Parts: sequence; structure tokens; C-alpha cells
Amino acid sequence: MTKVWFITGSSRGLGKSLTAAVLKSGDKVAATARDTQHLEALVQQFPGQIYPIQLDVTDKAQIYAAVADAIQHFGKIDVLVNNAGFGITGAAEAFTDEQVQSQLNTNLLAPIEVTRAVLPHMRKQRSGYILQISSIGGRVGGAGLTMYQAAKFGLSGFSEALAKEIGPLGIKVTCIEPGGFRTDWAGSSMTFAPEIEGYEATVGGIKQFLTSGSFVPVGDPEKAAKVMVELTDHSEPPLHLVLGSEAIGILQRADAARQAEMTKWLSVSMSTDHDNAEEFFESEAGKVFQSMKGV
Repeated sequence: MTKVWFITGSSRGLGKSLTAAVLKSGDKVAATARDTQHLEALVQQFPGQIYPIQLDVTDKAQIYAAVADAIQHFGKIDVLVNNAGFGITGAAEAFTDEQVQSQLNTNLLAPIEVTRAVLPHMRKQRSGYILQISSIGGRVGGAGLTMYQAAKFGLSGFSEALAKEIGPLGIKVTCIEPGGFRTDWAGSSMTFAPEIEGYEATVGGIKQFLTSGSFVPVGDPEKAAKVMVELTDHSEPPLHLVLGSEAIGILQRADAARQAEMTKWLSVSMSTDHDNAEEFFESEAGKVFQSMKGV
């Protein structure tokens, strides 16, 4: 059965690779971009399958208009991919107000709003799949990426809670969490905060690495796109899907460190319960509380 995809940021990077892969699979795409001229080659190659829509994802009115336009054109949306975004590097205190706001608007608030715009249609269909293009930086923090990772960690939290809300409606959610891929993320899609004294060994090192030409990611965007296309046919897709051996290594080390820290401080953590906490958890109210939290 032919699926209809709605992909943001479809004209460059991973979004462009995914859009091309979806079209090659025979599915249809409502492909959004700030400048739809960059989609012209795909329009010529796949006539009737792709519907370009001009969209600035930070404009709420444009989001709802774009979703309505896509549904009017194709009749439905089966798969939503929140891909539009950009990177930013710098010390937390060095970012300008505009940089902070722009990063959170584009990488966090925009995918939340696009999701909210599409959900009523998927709810009525009682089916759908949402792919949130996050990052390994949405699971593990690193110096110099505070604002970018604040957005990605936020997107992950939103998506985990959302999955529990909409799962019974037949709608699935997966956070795609790539490591470094050979796109323009560290190139034209990367911006930087002003440099300030004191962060040369941490933030300065990251910036130098990203701009020196030494950063050659191991991830292949074409292979990632193929995985995502195939994922939409899976009956039980994962909530989180890490992509790339580099990202797997980062996450494994971070998980081990978190487990060790929790174990070390476990007695302190447990010491803060009220004296009658055990009675509460054994009560009916306590069981309902734990069930609601999904634990």
C-alpha cells in the first residue's frame, strides 16, 4: 500500500537523502523546504509522487497551512518526519539571545508544533508513524553543544511521553538518533557563538575539530535513509533508534557511566523517601501511580 510522507527540511542533508529514498520506494512525499527550487530535480524525476511545499517551520501559521495543503493534495499523511534543523556550537554563556531562541524554535518548538498539526489527522485515521530526527546529542551531552542538545533532549522527552499517549490510537513514534553522518550538519548547517575567554580547552577544541577538515563522519546518509524507509513497515518499531557505530560507542560509554553513578549514590537517593513510602507503593493508589508513569 502506497504511503504518503510529510518531510520537513527535505531539500538538503539527511532530509534530501530520505526524500529521494521514499520516492524510489514508490511512496509519495509532501516535501517541505524554505526554498522549494532545491527540490526541482526530484520533481522532474518523480512527477506526481512529490508535492513541494514552501515552509518555514518556525512560522506556526505556515505549519498548519502546509499540513492542510498536503492532506488536500494527497488525501492523507501516513508518515511524518520532523527533520528540519541546524547545529550550533559555543559556550553556553556566549550565545546571543537570538541564537538561543532560534535554536530552540527550530530544533524543539517547530517539531512539536508540526507534530501537533498532524496528530488530529492521524488520530482520525487511527494510524500513522512519526519519525523525530533527533541526535545522539539528544541522549548524551557534550561541551560546546549545550543549546543544540537542550533542543534534542527536549525532543526526546516530548516523544517518549507522546508515544505513550498515542500508541493506543495506532500511531507509532521513533526518535532517530544519528551520530556523525556525511551531510552538511558540520558545514553550512552549523553556526557558532562568539568566542569568549576560558573555554579554549573545551568549546574551543570542539570548534577547531569541526572546522579543521579533520571531522569526517562515518555515517552514510543513503544507508540511513534506507533504514528509515524500511522501518515504517515494521510492526513493532523501536522508540529510539541509534544510527552509526560512533553513536553506539558514545551511548554505551554514557550508559555505563550513568549506571555506575546511580549505583554509587543509590543509598542517598533512597534515603529521601517518606517513612511510609513502602505502604504507599503497596496501596491501590500507589499501583495506579506507578502504572500512569509507565514504570
